[in-house]
Amino acid sequence: MLRCDGRPVARYVHRPRVPAGLPSRPYLHPVRTLGGVTVTELRPPDHVHHLGVSMAVPDVSGVNFWGGRTYVRDRGPVALDNHGAQEHTGWLLRDPDGCVEELSWTREGRELLKERRTISALALSGDAWVLDFTSALTNVSGTDLSIGSPATNGRPGAGYGGFFWRAPKEGVADSAPDVFTENGRGEDAVHGHTAGWLALAGRDWTLIFGGANGDTRDDPWFVRTTEYPGVGSSLAWRQRLPLPAGGSVARRIVTVVADGRLDRPAAAALVRKAVAA
Repeated sequence: MLRCDGRPVARYVHRPRVPAGLPSRPYLHPVRTLGGVTVTELRPPDHVHHLGVSMAVPDVSGVNFWGGRTYVRDRGPVALDNHGAQEHTGWLLRDPDGCVEELSWTREGRELLKERRTISALALSGDAWVLDFTSALTNVSGTDLSIGSPATNGRPGAGYGGFFWRAPKEGVADSAPDVFTENGRGEDAVHGHTAGWLALAGRDWTLIFGGANGDTRDDPWFVRTTEYPGVGSSLAWRQRLPLPAGGSVARRIVTVVADGRLDRPAAAALVRKAVAA
């Protein structure tokens, strides 16, 4: 259990038990506001491979670490036997307010990537806290790899893969959360664009995502609000991300988890404070 100033705010499942055919990867769920509102969803019926907050990549040189079908150029989504697994291998630090973890990304016993993941919780105000999530991936396969997405494989606009947060649906069709950045509002205006921060606001909660290093800020946002509520930071939006043998890639996302439905000025002020902290 992850705690912020002694209060439980999230559960980190580092060795998940998942049904056959679903992806195996650590995840955070439930994640809650300081007021107790749950702001993640686990294995929802519309996408059973969505696991709260996780690091999910659909294509590492053909291996699917996302789950579900794989988008194949000129064929579309295809059910392939190509799923990989993220396996916890050890703790470097484990405290109530955070952890540093090592993971192995494998496919049929072959290790492709090692990951060092850092997760921490930090109090920000009386009704907001920050989830700090850093992932550093190193290619240990012995050969060059690359990270792709359905978009790089031919499906326009589907550049997902990387840090991903699945938020809960709130019932009726017209209750889709609001989404906005400093310069845009609505799914069409922010999806596939870069922005220093992005906010997703439900009825009584707001999530504000910010890139905490330059490479992360250069990644476009993947955003869904109408089909389902979810936000991701995309590693490979328009072209594959090369990862040579022995090379590494690191991304850091800070997410403000706030009670209430915040407007743009309030969201901007909180995320600036979070990144500075």
